[in-house]
Amino acid sequence: MLKRYTLKLLAFILILCTVEFSVTAQSSLPLILNEEKRAQVIDDILEDRIDNLLPQLMERTGIDMWILVSREYNEDPVMKTMLPSTWLSARRRTIFVFYRAPDGEMDRIAIARYSVGKLLKGEWDIDVYPDQWDALTSIINAKQPQKIGLNYSEDFGLADGLVKSEHEALMKAIPEAFQGKIVSAENLAIAWLETRSEKEIQIYDHICRIGHTILREGLSVHNIHPGITTTDDIVWRLRELVREARLDTWFHPSVSIQRASTGNEEFLRSFSRRPEKDVVDYGDLLHVDFGITYLRLNTDQQEHFYVLKPDETEAPQGLVNAFAEGKKLQDLLTKNFVEGRTGNAILKATLDQAKAEGMNASIYTHPIGFHGHAAGPTIGMWDQQGGVAGKGDYPLYKNTAYSIELFAASEISEWGGKLVRIMLEQDGVFTGTGFYYLDGRQESLHLIHANN
Repeated sequence: MLKRYTLKLLAFILILCTVEFSVTAQSSLPLILNEEKRAQVIDDILEDRIDNLLPQLMERTGIDMWILVSREYNEDPVMKTMLPSTWLSARRRTIFVFYRAPDGEMDRIAIARYSVGKLLKGEWDIDVYPDQWDALTSIINAKQPQKIGLNYSEDFGLADGLVKSEHEALMKAIPEAFQGKIVSAENLAIAWLETRSEKEIQIYDHICRIGHTILREGLSVHNIHPGITTTDDIVWRLRELVREARLDTWFHPSVSIQRASTGNEEFLRSFSRRPEKDVVDYGDLLHVDFGITYLRLNTDQQEHFYVLKPDETEAPQGLVNAFAEGKKLQDLLTKNFVEGRTGNAILKATLDQAKAEGMNASIYTHPIGFHGHAAGPTIGMWDQQGGVAGKGDYPLYKNTAYSIELFAASEISEWGGKLVRIMLEQDGVFTGTGFYYLDGRQESLHLIHANN
């Protein structure tokens, strides 16, 4: 079994190597797959997840039957991640049934007029069961599940994908003997969404490298002319670079400026008060928030760039020291990642440590994966530093990915004591024994030699 899996993993790596270059005007990106190869990788990952990961998660959460129901163009967020590469939406009404027998054997059934790729065989014989709900009922009666999981949740929108009309029809169809066995599949849905397989972890580092490359190209000297270029120009250049690479972004990027001549509250523009156009000048500290989507996984990255003045070769020491404080806060946070600890507990422990060390800190870290703001434990929000009810009470599990998002504020003596916030965000994986950054993290301020 191990040998067969190893051979499949090697074949998967070979697919990643059979790629074509995507070239920007100034530099080459890391290798990016064409559409056909992307589809093959997506389907290989999905098959591996359903074959090897899903049975473990069903056992862990104690649900032996999981029913997902969606109609075309109104898909459950979980079902959307289970569709093969050639299915861009559900078809008519699509019902998935996953059943884990007491001996561990798995049944994967699609109660639909079509098989769902190679993974779920369509088992709705319309001649035997003209009504689709009757076909579902026959499977429930045959399998005799002890717990039937449905996707409804008060705290997690991504686990709340069963819409009202389908829920009502489903409850009407399920035999009365099984009504008392229905439970929320919240924990199973979150586990499916947040847990990264070995194959996904293997490619995630490469995806983050692509994101870093585009981000750093967009804020390079090739795209910035002090006194002319605006923050909005940079934002749209980033969008163009993503399109040139035949990729997608899951949110509109943002670029903001901190400078010596403005007030201490300008950082709020990164959240809610950002002007559309702000002209870049020498001596500016630029901040970018940017993310891409590739192979169904997302990145979310924030970095800082300093525009050197004509007579400078380095950034002011105060900014260098401030950036070091941001990295220090990152380290405090990730050292508190312990399996089973809740997001709120991690948040409190880190903020307590930061306060004890005299840091001015704020933490708003979130899971990342199939979605940018993904399912899993929320570790603070920028306007909720006392903890987040519900989402923050969810525990940390191994093989899950996070955007380490936070800021540390420092007074800059060279800027007259102005308070500067170093707002960082980098993606990484918690393995169960520790945390590491995908494609590393920004180690020092990026310098833009705009006078060259």
